[in-house]
Amino acid sequence: MLIPSLQALREHYPESELHVLTSQAAAPLLQHHPALTKVWILPRLRGRARIKNSWPVLRTLRAEKFDRSVDFGGNDRGAIVSLLCGAPERLGIASPGGFFGRRFCYTNTIAPAPQDRHESLRLFHILTAWNLPLPSAVRPSLFTDPSLAAMASDLLPGGTILCHTGAGISKKEWPLTHWTTLHRLASSAGCRLVFSHGVGQREENAMHQLKSLLPEAKILPALKLAEFIAVLKQARALISNDTGPMHFAAALGVPVVALFGPTSVEKWSPLGEKVRVLRAEGCSCAPTLHDCQKAVPCMAGISPESVFRSLLEVLSGN
Repeated sequence: MLIPSLQALREHYPESELHVLTSQAAAPLLQHHPALTKVWILPRLRGRARIKNSWPVLRTLRAEKFDRSVDFGGNDRGAIVSLLCGAPERLGIASPGGFFGRRFCYTNTIAPAPQDRHESLRLFHILTAWNLPLPSAVRPSLFTDPSLAAMASDLLPGGTILCHTGAGISKKEWPLTHWTTLHRLASSAGCRLVFSHGVGQREENAMHQLKSLLPEAKILPALKLAEFIAVLKQARALISNDTGPMHFAAALGVPVVALFGPTSVEKWSPLGEKVRVLRAEGCSCAPTLHDCQKAVPCMAGISPESVFRSLLEVLSGN
């Protein structure tokens, strides 16, 4: 979601060095992007601030003598890191909450964007404080590690449609019985489907269940993020629950059929020309719930037949 803002910075400051500080988990999404000069990794554990572990990186960053910094995170950690990196001009969000001295970590702040905007536009709103125009292409662009291309081709032969069955929370997941029906519809039409999943135990268990329902299913092994996006780049199309891979595929230019339930399509839909979004109508799951509370899960309202039709449409370019 941040990449369009990075593209805007590169277009507005074409001669500048553009560095990004991020977590180890997110780094593979940025490390090969041509708009960036360098990607820095900050050691971190969610919910814990350990300046002692981070200080060697921050000290090296200070030695770079940056002219400007912008904090897209908008939390206490981001504010403190902005201050410690030492840029004389530091931009951030003037959001309520946080520790008392947070506002003093920045030299320039801007009010938060309305929450109903798409997340990419909400992040870009920060840069309007520097009078930056939107980039020429709002769609994110993603670049893979070229050294992984051969591995990716071996794991996912050309012309294969990838189906990502996992999601961060179970109420976003399309039922396994629907995936099974979709596989049979697609196979009857000559389409080759392969399944992928996340690395959590719940998603591993789901793949065992899928294999029992569909013994002929081909399932990718658990992959590191850099490996996964290299494999995804090879796909003819992706069918995915509302989760990270649908955004990765759209940024790679891979056609996407995205399955949404309780999440806002307007705020979180993947950005791309080859995207079809299907929504489970009438989904009323409370935002705080991990699991759907209905006897028939909300996501079951998206039929395998409608997903298959959308797949054919996105493959044909209609």
